[in-house]
Amino acid sequence: MLAELAAANAAFAVIKQAVANGKDIATVGSHIATFITNQDDLRRKAEKKKRSAFHQGNDFEEFMALEAIREKEEELKQYMIYAGRRGLWNDWLKFSAQARKDRQAAEEERRRNIKKLVEIAVISFFCIIGLGIVAVIVYAGMKNRGLL
Repeated sequence: MLAELAAANAAFAVIKQAVANGKDIATVGSHIATFITNQDDLRRKAEKKKRSAFHQGNDFEEFMALEAIREKEEELKQYMIYAGRRGLWNDWLKFSAQARKDRQAAEEERRRNIKKLVEIAVISFFCIIGLGIVAVIVYAGMKNRGLL
């Protein structure tokens, strides 16, 4: 959790410095992407910890980390509104919502593929075991009849 917060803070520092130097917000696009990615990772880890039956984490620490990210996101919004083109923030919200949906769909597809592979592996394992049992039975029958 701290690694994601540190990475998000570092990316945001670059964004803030670039805007302070009068650069266009588009010039720090990779840093915005890093900030957003780490923000999503931080939120996902916090949610995962909350759902865990063995959650023993520091709730206040998680809250403060998420609050710090929320404040920086609000600053980023202001930068996009005032240093970016007209409608940039709204376009960003639409784009990020679609990207989030695409990532969730890709993750669901990955889970389905893993489930299929496990099913195929289990079925293959039992088929091989079944063939082995049949081979042992045939061998034992041939040996009893004196064919071997």
